[in-house]
Amino acid sequence: MTNKQAAIKIIKRLSRDGFQALLAGGCVRDMLLGRRAHDFDVATDAAPADVVKIFKRTLKVGAKFGVVIVLVEGKQIEVATFRTETGYVDGRHPGRVKFAGAAEDAGRRDFTINGMFYDPLRREVIDYVDGQADLEKQIVRTIGKPAERFGEDYLRMLRAVRFSTQLGFAIEPGTFSAICSNAKKIARISGERIAIELEGVLVNPNRSAGVSMLVKSGLAEAIFPGLPFRQMKLAIKVLSQLRKKVDFALALASLFSGCEAEFALEKCRILKLSRSQNKHLKFLLTNRGKLLDDRMSLAKLKMILAEPYFWDLYELQRAIEKARPNGRGGIAALGRLRKRIKALGDVELRPKPLLNGHDLIRLGAVPGPGLGQLAEEMYIAQLEGKLQTARQARQWAQKWLQKHRMIEK
Repeated sequence: MTNKQAAIKIIKRLSRDGFQALLAGGCVRDMLLGRRAHDFDVATDAAPADVVKIFKRTLKVGAKFGVVIVLVEGKQIEVATFRTETGYVDGRHPGRVKFAGAAEDAGRRDFTINGMFYDPLRREVIDYVDGQADLEKQIVRTIGKPAERFGEDYLRMLRAVRFSTQLGFAIEPGTFSAICSNAKKIARISGERIAIELEGVLVNPNRSAGVSMLVKSGLAEAIFPGLPFRQMKLAIKVLSQLRKKVDFALALASLFSGCEAEFALEKCRILKLSRSQNKHLKFLLTNRGKLLDDRMSLAKLKMILAEPYFWDLYELQRAIEKARPNGRGGIAALGRLRKRIKALGDVELRPKPLLNGHDLIRLGAVPGPGLGQLAEEMYIAQLEGKLQTARQARQWAQKWLQKHRMIEK
């Protein structure tokens, strides 16, 4: 059973019990656009208590706000009671919720293209907010006054940019003007929620247009204070040169491609990235430029090629060079690097060291920094192909120890 089938099954059951139940929000928008929808939400005039009574398996995650999760054959469908919301005090959550009808429920939603309902039993679109007209015009417009909608939930400003980016729609002038006027207030929203919306903008192939809107509206400066405008002009060009499908870390690295790594990593702390994402981002930012080194040794090439994020680094550097007015030399250098990589064939990039620390101590090395230096230099010689057997490695290590006078007398 798909999510859509599960949602329609719920609607049929609610209808049999005398309640109005409709598909709501983004799934209706996507259906009308011919796009694939992932989440199918149900809106109904049944109260949460009625929903819980009708369906055997439910999760009362937001029952006081009129939201119940109904479990149907392994699917989780959000069933929300038609409602109005008032008394926003933190720019995010309503202080009061009152159950109402479908028209009032549509009026509380964010954008006209997200405020429509669909009755799958009658196969009828129910549109109280002129969402179909705005779909035709390809614009993102708030329901009601933009300042009021954004005052209720500041995250809606970022959502407007995300929808514009993902759908290729323009943001209606009055809506965009209100975003510009309220942009600074986005800092009141949690970093995790900002990151989710920002990721939606940056991983989309239309990302450069989205970032242009973030910069022009002032949202980029509000999220990342001190972000140089000149660097953003370069970032927009770099983002436009990336391949279509990228992950969040690569897109973020491109956003900060003209900034120092330390500055960028500090600014990204607000996003509360995962440990893996931070590691990924740091690798990309701190290794920019290294792939342009034509004199890179074979050992260094093997070590950096063995990194899990190597090809993202290559993609980032390629996009940076293509964005630069004088980037032809860099593109040529990357081309030569790619030929070197191809010539390596199936060679093992990170082979096991020929000798371990205990082996080196038995040869006379003293535990400490010197031992680490010996092991590192020996491994580099191994990667370069100068050492191929343990015997060769022992001979090389003994000469190294004699040269550095580390053999204990």
